[in-house]
Amino acid sequence: MRALNRKLWRDLRQMWSQALTIALVVASGIGGFLTTLSAVDSLALARDRFYAQARFADLFAGLKRAPLSLVDTLRQTAGVADVQPTVEAMVRITLPNSSDPVVGQLIGIDRRQPMRLNRVSLRGGNADAAVGSPGPPRADGALPVWVSEAFATVQGLKPGARLQALINGRQRTLEMAGVALSPEYIFAGLWGMPDQRGFGVFWIDREALAAAYDMEGAFNHVAVKLAPAADERAVIAALRAQLAPYGAREVNGREQQTSNAMLSDEIKGQTVMGTLLPSIFLAVAAFLLNVVVSRLVATQREQIAALKALGYANRSIAAHYLALVLVIVAIGLLLGLGLGKLLGTALTGLYAEVFRFPSFAHRMDPALVITGLGLTALTAVAGTLNAILASVRLTPAEAMRPPAPGRYRRTLLERLGLRRVPTSLRMILRQMERRPWRTLLAIVGVAAAVAIVILGNFFRDAIDSIVDSQFNVSMRNDVSVWTFDPLAGSARSELLRLPGVKQAEATRFVQVNLVHGHRQERVQIKGYASASQLYRVVDLHNRVLPLVGDGLVLTDRLARKLGLQVGDTVRAEVLEGRVRTLELKVDRLVPEMMGLNAYMRREALNQALAEGDIANGFVLALDRGAEAALLDATRRMPRVAGAFSKASMLRNMQEVSARNIRIMSLVLTSFAAVIAVGVVYNNARIALAERTWELASLRVLGFTRAEVSALLLGEMALSIALALPLGMLLGLGLVHGLAGAMATDQFQFPIVIQPRTYVWAGLCVLAAALASALVVRRQIDRLDMVAALKTRE
Repeated sequence: MRALNRKLWRDLRQMWSQALTIALVVASGIGGFLTTLSAVDSLALARDRFYAQARFADLFAGLKRAPLSLVDTLRQTAGVADVQPTVEAMVRITLPNSSDPVVGQLIGIDRRQPMRLNRVSLRGGNADAAVGSPGPPRADGALPVWVSEAFATVQGLKPGARLQALINGRQRTLEMAGVALSPEYIFAGLWGMPDQRGFGVFWIDREALAAAYDMEGAFNHVAVKLAPAADERAVIAALRAQLAPYGAREVNGREQQTSNAMLSDEIKGQTVMGTLLPSIFLAVAAFLLNVVVSRLVATQREQIAALKALGYANRSIAAHYLALVLVIVAIGLLLGLGLGKLLGTALTGLYAEVFRFPSFAHRMDPALVITGLGLTALTAVAGTLNAILASVRLTPAEAMRPPAPGRYRRTLLERLGLRRVPTSLRMILRQMERRPWRTLLAIVGVAAAVAIVILGNFFRDAIDSIVDSQFNVSMRNDVSVWTFDPLAGSARSELLRLPGVKQAEATRFVQVNLVHGHRQERVQIKGYASASQLYRVVDLHNRVLPLVGDGLVLTDRLARKLGLQVGDTVRAEVLEGRVRTLELKVDRLVPEMMGLNAYMRREALNQALAEGDIANGFVLALDRGAEAALLDATRRMPRVAGAFSKASMLRNMQEVSARNIRIMSLVLTSFAAVIAVGVVYNNARIALAERTWELASLRVLGFTRAEVSALLLGEMALSIALALPLGMLLGLGLVHGLAGAMATDQFQFPIVIQPRTYVWAGLCVLAAALASALVVRRQIDRLDMVAALKTRE
């Protein structure tokens, strides 16, 4: 082994603890990078494969009723490659021994013609898969169905299980014949919220479904596959014109398809996370490498001089120190690869519970590993280049001389006139002022750890805020019901007579296309009561905004997309009922967390539509314990299309999100502890190495171990005291930046950080610092004063 290699391993043995802490920081950065981006890559790959395998459509349209003969006409449209017509219906589902409301989407499958688009993948069961449908009705009238995997798994349904569905006003029995997946419902939930218990998809024989809704020889939903290089806008315009006579007002692309939109938003958000956080870790690792290698070069001045005097070239010495750094970061890289694989597999498993694919396994792309390798090498070079160049510039004659004494002067407090500063504090402040950059970077490193803990727990605070805002402040009702067709608003009197109902309000939701200049956006205008108490508009700061006037209240994101301001007029093309175009004034803008929303007073909306007292939904407040009886009563009301319980929806949502948030918080807190230990411990060890002679001298002069330790650890404590408030400000800024980068049309995180999160961040960093301090204190107690005082000045 060459002499420089033996020196390298000897140096590593002597500084093993510092090398390990730096390697762990590197591992955290690379591990976080690989975890997030490999899981996102796996998610995108599973999506693309499923879309290709199942021939996922590009355009979607719902309509009232169109003859099947229209399909050939649609296929002849320029830019259209294929067309898939279906009969679909949303129904109420009743599970045995359960009162929870469930909404089901029925989709008809033709036994004679296999699906051309949005093909269903059968996962298991006793269905006749050869004919491509669940099969005809049973002898007792039960309808065989394939059930979406997420719903079947959560509800514990097995082939042969039976449940009830209210199909066109008639209770029918559904018999589970198998479990299936569809590219249309990779993400399943109502109104963009994960609700695997309350929403299920059921594929059923087309003839049976068509007969129930008088749709023989017709369809009410169509999916379209575009030809290569087709102009999507031109095709949408052509299809809209062809489908308009049959009740279709809008043709949507994939970006408006709920499942695809939620999947795309998740990929975007996690890509931001996987880029931002590792950058912080690797920046801290570069700082630590700079401090450690600079100190190593400073303490090995004589060795460098001897090596140069013996004929070693500058490039050999530079390569030696670079190799030392590369060994440390290589250890971090290997640990990061293992960590990335472990956590990436776990994150993919969490995704698999929300997004359902036929095949979904964790995959780490070699290109991602190569990128991680490049980032690691860049961290090593960026962190140590200055120190390595210093070793190259050092001449043998200069290196043989001891370094020039430090420049001592009064501290800033003394210069400001505060002369009654204790001696020990004065020594600490002078030491910190002598190396301002090291002190500043140490403070910033600890502050970064505080910020990461805050970020990890911010998601918990945000979810708590969302739950409080949406389920307590905005939705003050217990149950919401909606009807097949608009009814007279006086129908609320009928609902008030149901068991346990103590308050009821009517609502009117209308699908429109808002147009302003060349911009347009499809939204739902939500009409609430003038002085609504059960369903209120709430902004990001939990402030209730009453609906006054006859105009629109728009979310700020929707207004920005349309280029609207308060006082502007927007054209609303009504997408239901008869063809109508409204000119509506924008009365107010509201910052809101959920979706692109538009609100009006229900009375004003009905007046604009030239209709009377009309409603298509009702919100109900109930007596305690009356929910089950009320839901059962609504099942016997033929005009009620569906109902949902706020309590059930909240429970179903938290079942998935609460656990995932806890896991994310734990992982990020652990990573932050690694940063805190790395920064605090390395700075303390370097300070101890630099001040060994000084501390030994103080011990000889009569200072106790505690007093000597206080000088060294006091510097660390003061740095942490300055880092805590800085870290809290940095955490707030990080949260603002991340929330802004992750904002989508469907969702925006509210900027809410609870006091408990700041306290927890401080305690985590203090605990890490205390552990480091105990290790350093033990080394101070073992200080060999005789050996230290023999050191040549």
